[in-house]
Amino acid sequence: MELIASLVPPGSRVLDLGCGRGELLAHLREHRQCTGYGIEIDDANVLACVQRGVNVIQLNLEEGLAIFEDQSFDVVLQLDTLQHLRNTESMLRETARVGRIGIVSFPNFAHWPNRMRVLSGRMPVTKALPYEWYNTPNIRVGTYADFEVLARKNGLQVLDSFGIRQGRPVRFRPNLLASVAVFKFSRG
Repeated sequence: MELIASLVPPGSRVLDLGCGRGELLAHLREHRQCTGYGIEIDDANVLACVQRGVNVIQLNLEEGLAIFEDQSFDVVLQLDTLQHLRNTESMLRETARVGRIGIVSFPNFAHWPNRMRVLSGRMPVTKALPYEWYNTPNIRVGTYADFEVLARKNGLQVLDSFGIRQGRPVRFRPNLLASVAVFKFSRG
């Protein structure tokens, strides 16, 4: 959490898409003096946000972000959310439209242990990909390298990117060596 929080400038107005129980927004409020909102669909998570004092809007991200004006937020977070959405590309464009800066993270399917598992004939089950193929909430899997291509295709400028492995940043060969991919971007 601290690694992602460090990418958010102090005092930012933040929108967290798929904010879960609101832990990161509460952390940003307390440690980086940020304000903003979380978007969450799950009833129990919405309640947890309210109990934590986090502003939350219950909304299905598949419906887009039409309720927000262009560049309404300094930072839009989309952490561990992209792989759950059917409209990945349009939500990525919406993230760039609504925020001056977007930050996404997702499990990196190209991490070397995943590659080895696929070579053995099985789908990987790891800390970043904790489900079996038949019960995963992930609609799709992607790689660090795939996101670089997607960002270019959608006219996004990557401002920073790295991987995460065991809570530490990975900047050398993150497509191979990181279990999670992280990208900070803006509209090109």
